Amino acid sequence: MQVSEQRQEEGRPGGRRVVVVGAGMAGVQTAVALRELGFDGRVTLIGAEPHQPYDRPPLSKAVLLGKAEGSALDVDFDGLGIELELGREVLGLRPADRELDTERGPVPYDVLVLATGAEPIRLPGAEGVPGVHLLRTLDDAERLRPVLAGRHDVVVVGAGWIGAEFATAAREAGCEVTVVEAADRPLAGALPAEVAAPMAAWYADSGIALRTRARVERVESGAVVLDDGSRLPADAVVVGIGARPATAWLAGSGVELGAHHEIVADAGLRTSRPDVYAVGDCASFPSARYGERLLVHHWDNALQGPRTVAANIVGEATDEPAAVYDPVPYFWSEQFGRFVQYAGHHADADGAVWRGDPSGPAWTVCWLREDRLVALLAVGRPRDLAQGRRLIEAGTPMNPRLLADPARPLKAATA
Repeated sequence: MQVSEQRQEEGRPGGRRVVVVGAGMAGVQTAVALRELGFDGRVTLIGAEPHQPYDRPPLSKAVLLGKAEGSALDVDFDGLGIELELGREVLGLRPADRELDTERGPVPYDVLVLATGAEPIRLPGAEGVPGVHLLRTLDDAERLRPVLAGRHDVVVVGAGWIGAEFATAAREAGCEVTVVEAADRPLAGALPAEVAAPMAAWYADSGIALRTRARVERVESGAVVLDDGSRLPADAVVVGIGARPATAWLAGSGVELGAHHEIVADAGLRTSRPDVYAVGDCASFPSARYGERLLVHHWDNALQGPRTVAANIVGEATDEPAAVYDPVPYFWSEQFGRFVQYAGHHADADGAVWRGDPSGPAWTVCWLREDRLVALLAVGRPRDLAQGRRLIEAGTPMNPRLLADPARPLKAATA
């Protein structure tokens, strides 16, 4: 934009320019929500990837298996007046100048939204080794498609959510699959041992070898060598050992980062710098509901948070009360023929109540703090999840004895 054009923009009502960095779900939904709430200034969405903005969950399922060519989001960007700047990497931020530095030159903003998401953690020593893959982007999924189609020997490093989903898809495609996990059980970083333990049997039931307490010593062409000296044949190695907020480019910007290198946002998703917001996987926020700061790396957070950001950007111009973000976190995973759902946050629960037999196809774990439901994990019981999420939101007192009866609806197990 020329200087004269910028002054014209600033001189008319709604002439502010909002720039959103990150064209994933959180960034796209922020841009869309701004228009839905009546924002009539410029909205620019900058994405590092050249592809049209797309949804990530299908990458480990339909796209990976060749059942879908892509997962582009159904958004009429032109019709909404949202400017797309794709294939443009952002290199830095200068808040004092209200400018972003990009590989194509500086971009000015009046309000900035940081929605850069998270990036996968790489396996030390494996970079540059042929056949080593990550699964985070559309390009990653495209590179893995022929591996699955060829029914190769595949080693998955990490038995977390993404590792389990990829292993499921690879086995469905006919690959021989071994999953290597450094901890003593799957999902060690996400769930307590007694809850994750029953899930270990899902691997064997699906014909997948699960190696726990196993660390990768090195990756060679055609093999993975473990620290006990054993060699696993591997035409391909897929690394799923976690993700970290994509915030390295903010070094020196003065934007406060937390212990996990995430952007520290307040209850309205504002950062430590004026007129700069953060949303999605790259940001943590304080939860009054749970009494601690939450960093949530799940799709629903990227879907829900943008509404708060947009409301506060629009509200600043109209003197509306600030919107507060305090959701009940939610995510789901499809793995080994099971639909797994989780809602809430169980870290400070007093105890857990089981509904159903964990060796069976459908069961739920409910976490309570005093007599309030704070979280639940539902395997093949979507009604439990739907009712439980509402009970968490409402803070409804529960009766643990009634809650333990799997035949009783959750909503009928109140105190």
